[in-house]
Amino acid sequence: MFENLQREDVEALMKADAEFRRLYQHHKQLDSKVHDADIGVLPIDDVTLAGMKKEKLLAKARLERMWTDRAHLIH
Repeated sequence: MFENLQREDVEALMKADAEFRRLYQHHKQLDSKVHDADIGVLPIDDVTLAGMKKEKLLAKARLERMWTDRAHLIH
């Protein structure tokens, strides 16, 4: 996520905005769990996995909105 942005910019926003930081970390955790489930390392049922994927997408969309709204604060 935010691969096209400067790492320093993302880190600056995480430092300045606790809500963004919390949601970013939550998204990373979900991403890791979804990946582990997809490769079979984390045994999880399909319904739970689908819910995690949806939650991950919602978190990403919220992060993108927060970035758009708040990125100007770091410059």
